[in-house]
Amino acid sequence: MLMGKHVLIIAYYWPPSGGSGVQRWVKFCKYLPKEGWEPVVYAPEGADYPALDPTLEREVSCEVIRGRIWEPYAAYKRLMGKEARTEVTEISSGQKNWKQKLSLWIRANLFVPDPRVGWVRPSVRRLKKYLKEHPVDAIVTTGPPHSVHLIGLKLHKALGIPWVPDFRDPWSRMYYLKHLPMTKGTWAKLRRQEQSVLDNSSTVLTCTPFVQEEFKAQTATPVACITNGFDESDFAGRQLPRRDKHFNITHTGLFAKDGNPFTLWKVLGKLAAASESFSDALRLRLVGKVDKEVLDAIAAEGLSANVELLGECDHAAAVREQRAATLLVLPLRNDPQYRPILPGKLFEYLAARRPVLGIGQPDGATAQVLASTQAGVMADWADARAMKKFIADAWKQFSDGGVPATAGDIGPYTRRATTKALAELLNSL
Repeated sequence: MLMGKHVLIIAYYWPPSGGSGVQRWVKFCKYLPKEGWEPVVYAPEGADYPALDPTLEREVSCEVIRGRIWEPYAAYKRLMGKEARTEVTEISSGQKNWKQKLSLWIRANLFVPDPRVGWVRPSVRRLKKYLKEHPVDAIVTTGPPHSVHLIGLKLHKALGIPWVPDFRDPWSRMYYLKHLPMTKGTWAKLRRQEQSVLDNSSTVLTCTPFVQEEFKAQTATPVACITNGFDESDFAGRQLPRRDKHFNITHTGLFAKDGNPFTLWKVLGKLAAASESFSDALRLRLVGKVDKEVLDAIAAEGLSANVELLGECDHAAAVREQRAATLLVLPLRNDPQYRPILPGKLFEYLAARRPVLGIGQPDGATAQVLASTQAGVMADWADARAMKKFIADAWKQFSDGGVPATAGDIGPYTRRATTKALAELLNSL
């Protein structure tokens, strides 16, 4: 019999998964015990994760139970061949060949709401038995993939345990859904699933105030917002690295073609062509998986020699690169529906205390955080003047001895602060 307050967290992304999707609940689970809640995590066994980072397993010591999962990605990779290995994401705008069109139609209409939906039924069956033998005080499901919320919905209806679906991204309003060739029937089914989750949960949780307001207009269920954040222990006691001779513009994480900042590359290309010293010093340090189209756009501006591809790395190495940057670049997806989203890397960029050049909606959620923390600027995708000014100002400071660290208030975004808010939400249930 479990003692004290316990919460079952159902998460698809869990170590050895890497990337931004896993960070939120790894860090919550790290600090929840200090707030009076013991987490138990249910995660898939045999998942086809796009990125791996086994080092994250050292972050937490909570109980983890695994359930076998079947996913269609092996069949997708066989169909797509080498194309599948070069994509950051298969759901995007742009021209598609017949294999891509076929795979998107299958994904859109045979796997609703997403390709992990096959995990729902066996997970419900297993967790019903587990929860009768190991009672918990609350259940949390975190998506995407949003099919995990269907697990929580069925458990909540069957057992009556308070349940919180956590939305790291929107569901039916997610920007990439318009690139899926869903039939009217499929779209109606997805919307029914979303509404049922919202209406039947105890409290809905989001990580951006924009999505919180959208959900409030959609359901009578209370909707809370707890943003992502950064873990102070990842940065504690680490001074800013000593500056090298290079003007390092750094990006960490997935760099997809839908977020390809063409205007930025043009600005940098012109600055490099106009100044030999700038060209010699400039380094574009790209950490993580990068779409070929991004590299092609950089090459088109004559900057291939300035690129350093560091590839995928563990979380600690990504933090070191963020800290060692002269500037951090944060290009958002070039899509109006991306306005409410706060990328997970944003908060670690804040903690790195390096100036951030955001590229996206100047009135979006990310722009608001950058402004409130005085961490950088958000330039519109085509605003070459704003990008040039930001980079030129930083270059002048760099040439004079170094770019100063940012110093705005980022305290509300520590993982301790966000976990405290989560514990208060769970207590209210």
